[in-house]
Amino acid sequence: MCVDLVKQDKGSPISPTTVKTLFSDQSFADDSTDTTSSSSPPHSVSKPEARFYYAGLPSSPVLVYRTSTTPWKQPTGPEAYRELKELKPVFNHEIVNVWGVLGPKVCDCLDLEKVTWSSVDVVRFAKVGEAPGPVVLWIGVMPQSLSIEDAHTAAIGCLQLLESFQVTDVEVEFRESVFTRSVGPKLLKSVSSRDATAGVRGPLTPALGLPIATRATSYAEGTGGLYISEGRDSEKVYVLTARHVVFPLNTGSNELYNRKRTSQPRCEVILPGPRAFQSVLRSTMVEIGEHTIMVNYYKQQLKDLQGSYDDDDEREAIQGDLKKEEAMIDALNQFHDEATKYWSEESLRIIGHVAYSPPITVGAGAERYTEDWALIELDRNSIDWDNFKGNAVDLGTEISVHNFTSQMDPNPSANTTFKYPSNRLLPLQGVIGEDELCRPQMLDADNEPCLPVIKNGCTTGVTTGRATGIMSFVREYFKNGTHQTSMEWAILPYDKSGAFSAPGDSGAVIFDGQGRIGGVLTGGTGRTETTDVTYGTPFYWLMQRIKERFPHAYLYQVTV
Repeated sequence: MCVDLVKQDKGSPISPTTVKTLFSDQSFADDSTDTTSSSSPPHSVSKPEARFYYAGLPSSPVLVYRTSTTPWKQPTGPEAYRELKELKPVFNHEIVNVWGVLGPKVCDCLDLEKVTWSSVDVVRFAKVGEAPGPVVLWIGVMPQSLSIEDAHTAAIGCLQLLESFQVTDVEVEFRESVFTRSVGPKLLKSVSSRDATAGVRGPLTPALGLPIATRATSYAEGTGGLYISEGRDSEKVYVLTARHVVFPLNTGSNELYNRKRTSQPRCEVILPGPRAFQSVLRSTMVEIGEHTIMVNYYKQQLKDLQGSYDDDDEREAIQGDLKKEEAMIDALNQFHDEATKYWSEESLRIIGHVAYSPPITVGAGAERYTEDWALIELDRNSIDWDNFKGNAVDLGTEISVHNFTSQMDPNPSANTTFKYPSNRLLPLQGVIGEDELCRPQMLDADNEPCLPVIKNGCTTGVTTGRATGIMSFVREYFKNGTHQTSMEWAILPYDKSGAFSAPGDSGAVIFDGQGRIGGVLTGGTGRTETTDVTYGTPFYWLMQRIKERFPHAYLYQVTV
């Protein structure tokens, strides 16, 4: 019986032969796939329900099976008529107290039923604008790997297991989902929001969320998450990222990397990576085009006012707006020219080299977290140290000050803890402890515990999300038939704001509105490359692992 199983997985490095398969292409369920059969158990899933049950989630995963008997209403019109859903975290529930023992047993129960599962999350769902529903044991399975009959059997086993822990109000749902690991001149200063280049120059500054890649494997871009000082008398400063960013998994290497001598070849790291750099140039041209439209608009307004002597004040105001738009275009053109001239060659964008990285290990330590990290030693001449702010994140210009503040302080009756920085640079100081990751002190608008978080990644930039209080389980499968299981800190999208992360965001630091570091992003799960749930390694645990090799290491000071 599932209730008697115990943990069997041990933390171990992924072997070079299996690590190559982690980024292999996955096939997903075709829309024409029939998810029902004549022998299906009660509450079988129709094709429309399978396709639209999770409408509103970033990757629109396919529902395989659910234990809930609540009827599903088939949409009868366009997208607007579907019942769109949002993911909600779980904190105040009995399952939180028993999950440390129950969670591994759920994984073992699925293994006993030979379910090819990819993730185990505990979430709630809410229809947009409505209160959350019951707690759901949300199980991801590899596409087209699980029949409804087998899902029914596995779900009954999970329900029996939950009941053995006196948890009787949790539903079980299976969905198709794949876990994916998401991979010169001195850097520029950050500028105020009034600067014409504020929205495009971020990837060329040392503000955290560094879009990096190694020169040897520049096709695999990721994110530099934190600055760490070596400590004692050393002046070395490192950038922390995920190992699979600097040593992509398809290279087949998963051995300890330790550059002890200067005579050893350097694994050079560039900032930004090639795709990120091209994105900077494209974004600049887009902004130039937008300002050009306004220039033409104001010129046409002035032309229409010719011969009129009663609109001098309006003409003066339009001329002022026109001059501002033309100045914006001049500044952006200058930025584009300088970026093309000084940053186009990869050799001019080298910011350092990989100094140390242990093998990727899943299920590491007693906590069974993922150990996936690397330290990049910064070249001293790549940083303008007089203007270097250290561990600070530029919150960017995409999310308004009002929206940022309301998301970080969702309870209007509570004391305000988030203050939007006037220069957009939020200093990162302190670490969210293990207990608060599971039992946060903040309340949302419904007076429920919540932990809103932020990250700045290479692919999706600055996004906000909601951490959940129960650690998830993730499983990766390899072509040789083996698999690895690990525990992950789960981050859900913030309401309808879209996915929290995407491939390329690995290595980004996840933090709260007070600037406390919660974890380092390692991957995510979804039906496609669009991510429904983002996973990270808790930083309180990861810093302990770093200190085993660098005992005097500490977070670089912030000078914002």
